[in-house]
Amino acid sequence: MTVPHEPGLLTIGVFAARARLSPKALRLYDRQGLLAPAYVDASTGYRYYRGTQVERARLITLLRRLDMPLAEIRGFLDLPGPTAAEALAAYWTAVEERVAGQRTLVDHLRGRLTGRSPEMYEKFEIRTVDVPEQQVIYETRHTLVHELPAFIGASLGRLERAAREACGGVADAPFVQYYAEVSQESDGPAESCVPVVDAAAARAWAETNGHGGRSRTVPAARLALTRITKAQVEHPQINSAYEAVEAWIAERGLTIAGPCREVYFADWDAAGPEDEVCDVAFPVRQG
Repeated sequence: MTVPHEPGLLTIGVFAARARLSPKALRLYDRQGLLAPAYVDASTGYRYYRGTQVERARLITLLRRLDMPLAEIRGFLDLPGPTAAEALAAYWTAVEERVAGQRTLVDHLRGRLTGRSPEMYEKFEIRTVDVPEQQVIYETRHTLVHELPAFIGASLGRLERAAREACGGVADAPFVQYYAEVSQESDGPAESCVPVVDAAAARAWAETNGHGGRSRTVPAARLALTRITKAQVEHPQINSAYEAVEAWIAERGLTIAGPCREVYFADWDAAGPEDEVCDVAFPVRQG
């Protein structure tokens, strides 16, 4: 069916059939700013579409099959082809990382529900390492678990820049210490730390920076730790790693001698979900 005001316009029913969408979906896409009709009759409210809009409609359908949110599709549709392809690749990488994290979460929850926590711990290889005394610059914040990734990323970014520009460079892998539980109800605090080369410069920097950064000496320690992947860092599945190390410590009659820490030794942005990026560690001593 066509209408007289523009040759070739299609009714919503005909267009929906060609696009393999329902009229209800087309109305939703119009409201969301994804696919507006070519013409709306002012007296009847009937919607009409051009045949050339079918390809856009089918692209929306395909992106929805990838579970891409409508708000994200809106920004995606008008990108030129090569840029759109890059955006799609980035979106799918994020999906794979999320699914990998969810897979480890399912394993964590199944272990809890079936009471097989000791068996779950067997997949973590735990060892001890001795770390020397370190001069660090650091930021401390009370933060809930949903705020934690943003705090870690921003604070370590600031501290690493300061280490390079004002403290002689980064001396070792950055780490985050926890002085109390960080969860949906408990806000830590958490402390981001970057070891630096020049202790005197670090102390001078701490007196002048504008982000509440400080400097101190962290004493040498023996750490009991396990190495985990990027997917396993997600909360709450990271708890399995913490629990595995704690159980290992207790089995060997050791004592936890300080706040637990996460040591981020790899390039987080470049890592894939199955790449090892972090050591979950506790300072320990005999007895």
